[in-house]
Amino acid sequence: MTAPRGRPLALLAAAAALAGAAGGGAGSETPEGFVEVRRYDAPAARQAVAVDAEHFFAISKRAVEKYERSSGALVHRWQGPKDGPVVHLNSGTILDGVLYCAHSNYPGVPMRSSIERFDAGTLRHLGSRPLPDAPGSATWVVRHDGAWWVTFAHYAGRGGVAGKGPEATTLVRFDDDWRAVASWGFPAPLVERFGRYSSSGGAWGPGGLLYVTGHDAPEVYVLRLPETGSVLEQVAVLPASIEGQGIAFDPAEPWTLWGIVRRLREVRVTTAIFPPNLLE
Repeated sequence: MTAPRGRPLALLAAAAALAGAAGGGAGSETPEGFVEVRRYDAPAARQAVAVDAEHFFAISKRAVEKYERSSGALVHRWQGPKDGPVVHLNSGTILDGVLYCAHSNYPGVPMRSSIERFDAGTLRHLGSRPLPDAPGSATWVVRHDGAWWVTFAHYAGRGGVAGKGPEATTLVRFDDDWRAVASWGFPAPLVERFGRYSSSGGAWGPGGLLYVTGHDAPEVYVLRLPETGSVLEQVAVLPASIEGQGIAFDPAEPWTLWGIVRRLREVRVTTAIFPPNLLE
């Protein structure tokens, strides 16, 4: 396999060593996808993980835990009351010392969504940005290219609404005043992989591409904006050592993707091994 330009060689070596430990002998190819290099136990790792230079943040529907990256030690924990206004936190992202979390009333209907803000230092809740015209249930939010990007999910069954299923899931671009300026649907082959659920995580990453996860599949879906039309273009499906839910690229190591395995309540750190020509 060929390393993409600028790829840290230490990460490739780590991934190759993992491949050998998994049973690959001499002559085995380095696997493609997102390969685990570290894991942490984190009770709140049920919905997502967010990350900054020194800490990572495990997110569950009503709790956020802040940990040291170096030691895995718990630093702070925020817990919302069971009958409080925070119902279902989803994916999060950190910008200028603030943790932004997509939030919804899932599985309640009609669907209601907001962006919740927390001080990334203390985890104090700073406020809420309601999204009154949201076209679904907010599952992930990121900042990219001078705009906010939020995906609004639809579901088949619990938490869904009549006449709409996962195919109605929509990515919306907002300006700085949270006005919707553009939107895209997800390609049908990817919607099939969502099953009864939807996109639970997403982040812009290497190559200027969009990396998306589903609910629990050990896969990452690589997408790009279309030159024409209103449906995202699917570039690749990559195996991953995470299982859906909210993800975050490392701010210091752009080839490193953080994710979770919710059934084990683990945060996992992975390194990207891309197929040849993926980023060209």
